[in-house]
Amino acid sequence: MKIIGLDVGEKRIGVARADLSTKIAVPVGYIEVDGTEWEKLKKLAFLNSTKFFVLGRPRSNEGNETKQTLFVMNFAKKLTEVIPDIKIRYQDESLTSVEAETRLKASKKAYEKGDIDAEAASIILQDFIESFREPTQTTVTPESTNLVKKQVKKTILNAKIAAEKPKKIVKIATDTPQKIIKKARMKKILTPIIIVLILGLLAAGSVFWYFESLSPVIKNCEDNRCPDTEFVVREGDSIDQIAERLDEMDLIRSSFFFKINLKLNHPDASLKTGIYTLDKGMSADEIAGKLAEGSIDPNVFSFTILPGETIFDIKKKLINFGYRTEEIDEALYKNYDFEVLKDRPAGSSLEGYLFGETHEFYNSASVSEIFEVFLKNFDTIAKDNDLAGQFAKKGLNLHQGITLASIVQKEAHSADQPTVAQVFLSRLSAGYPLGSDVTVSYALDVIDPDRKTYNNNADALNVDSCYNTRKNAGLPCGPISNPSLNALLAVANPTDTAYFYFLTGDDGSMYYSYTEDEHNQKARDYCQVLCNISL
Repeated sequence: MKIIGLDVGEKRIGVARADLSTKIAVPVGYIEVDGTEWEKLKKLAFLNSTKFFVLGRPRSNEGNETKQTLFVMNFAKKLTEVIPDIKIRYQDESLTSVEAETRLKASKKAYEKGDIDAEAASIILQDFIESFREPTQTTVTPESTNLVKKQVKKTILNAKIAAEKPKKIVKIATDTPQKIIKKARMKKILTPIIIVLILGLLAAGSVFWYFESLSPVIKNCEDNRCPDTEFVVREGDSIDQIAERLDEMDLIRSSFFFKINLKLNHPDASLKTGIYTLDKGMSADEIAGKLAEGSIDPNVFSFTILPGETIFDIKKKLINFGYRTEEIDEALYKNYDFEVLKDRPAGSSLEGYLFGETHEFYNSASVSEIFEVFLKNFDTIAKDNDLAGQFAKKGLNLHQGITLASIVQKEAHSADQPTVAQVFLSRLSAGYPLGSDVTVSYALDVIDPDRKTYNNNADALNVDSCYNTRKNAGLPCGPISNPSLNALLAVANPTDTAYFYFLTGDDGSMYYSYTEDEHNQKARDYCQVLCNISL
């Protein structure tokens, strides 16, 4: 069962996550308190498939409630309205942020205020986990049998002690004061020694058990006792999922100690997607190192599509990998069964739908199989971010929203994309042409890629193409690149301004205008070179 821990503040909310099967709280970031926090918390619950939240309840050093306590309680009340059936538990905390910052300073890594909040949330959640007991069913196992035996022995021992107590009381009563003092002194000396010895034995046993749990499943791999085993790390797999599968496949002795070792010995590593060849003669640390290094299977290759790339770019890459032009073209225009493609016009290509990412494939994979992996990823992203619903609020269907995002992707850097999206949406609403030069360039890439016919900008701007938004009003007939998530969200949530024009200056900055005269003046002032580059 997964639970979410929150360190609730007036400016930020620190977030941590844990699975009760591992009982380890991990900081996962923070949420700004800007009015969008409720929707983000709702999404957080959905993505983690949980409605179990633990909130830090501030206390003073004396253990009393404070104004911040009331703030958290009111926050919790609102959270119950946002997430129906939510289960909220409180964990008393005091000076948690101070402890969190101390930990981060000790790590000697750069951190921000939000990182302190996230670390504080993990401390709150860990404290709760250590005091939490989830009800379980009673099952008969060797471990439970041993536990019962221990409990029986403990009961018998307690009975013997109880039976002997009267004798001891009588004996003490007959002792002289000097003997009583001597025994008390001896007990005072021996007790710490015994405690230290017990703790030393427990520590030694724990260390032994830790290293034993990290050792290979089979320590002697002679006589082919450790055959190669194929292990796949898929896109989106969590460390918990990877560790559990390694355990299920008997490649490691303990998923719990595998994760502990990963955190201690590979704190900055991420387990990379790929297909790996492992065997039972490898230690848990060797396996962790291999997964962190990445797949080097000679039968596997990585294929990357970058945001802003077009099908022409992708086609060149696939040809370099040895794929035939005919197979690529067929796969680009094939029908695929994904919801994100529901508004894609019949007969159109996959332009705009091959979401930028890196995936690994067997050398035998077909082009269609490669595209299906990228499409499946985009389908998940579209659903997780409700792109269809967000675009509908702007009067666009899914295909139209992706088309506009593809133009925004080519026109602006990430920081400017929401404002550029606003300009285009305003022009669409007013019935004006978008006036985007990047759509003209794409039209030429389709009709005259070598620019043999359209070799000057005057002719290019008049090219007869449904992609020419300098000549035609409305959206082009399809996407002109594969947009990033930032560009897609820019169209879904554009900046709240009223600009009607923009241009990129020679200094790389974006200049916005309300009127055409203002726009033309800024072009003269700031765009002497870029505004005259050949399309």
